[in-house]
Amino acid sequence: MKAAVLQHVPFEGPALAGTWLSGEGYSLSTTRLFSGDPLPRADTIDWLIIMGGPMGVADTELYPWLTDEKKLIESAIKKGKTVLGICLGAQLIAEVLGAAVYRNTEPEIGWFPVTLTPGAAQASAFKELPQNFPAFHWHGDTFDIPLGAVHTVSGNGCAHQAFQYGDRTVALQFHLESTAESISDLVRFSSDDIIDAPLVQSPDEMFEGYRQYGKESASVLKTILMNLAAESV
Repeated sequence: MKAAVLQHVPFEGPALAGTWLSGEGYSLSTTRLFSGDPLPRADTIDWLIIMGGPMGVADTELYPWLTDEKKLIESAIKKGKTVLGICLGAQLIAEVLGAAVYRNTEPEIGWFPVTLTPGAAQASAFKELPQNFPAFHWHGDTFDIPLGAVHTVSGNGCAHQAFQYGDRTVALQFHLESTAESISDLVRFSSDDIIDAPLVQSPDEMFEGYRQYGKESASVLKTILMNLAAESV
């Protein structure tokens, strides 16, 4: 099984998602869009993992590769590939499926709890998850739920935290893949985002949150990935 990762910036890689895929025997390749790597074709891969980044879905003039990336995401979904979008990746999936992407009421950065919606019971990738779980966030934008998708996770700071489309496409606004290293990279390279705001934590709070919640968050990610893998057989 071949899994392709789309990486938008050097400091937002697949982290725990990549570790799990490699451990399960997937052949993992990374397309570094910021370096001009060519995109794979949807018919040559089994999984498509779309990572986060500081750019927005509409920033095609600054990042022309976004246009072809959206075409690849659309093709992968239509061909029934397993597609997982994280943060910007989730927003790209939402836009490709016809939903609006726009600024959230306020930025959400740090560890904040999220809750399964009633609809999550109908979404195969979200079965056997706890009703409430902690998640690491780093976003200023949000999305509407696409037509035909199931809204699966909500939060106090952002109502639309996740959705599932069909059996094999999942969008997560939050970062279950986070490690201490990946959080450190975000703090280092996106420090301008850490402002005085109600839902923006300090770096110390983020690292303390990882010590408290990192294992639980990783367990939720593993369950989602295992559920997706079961649908991909």
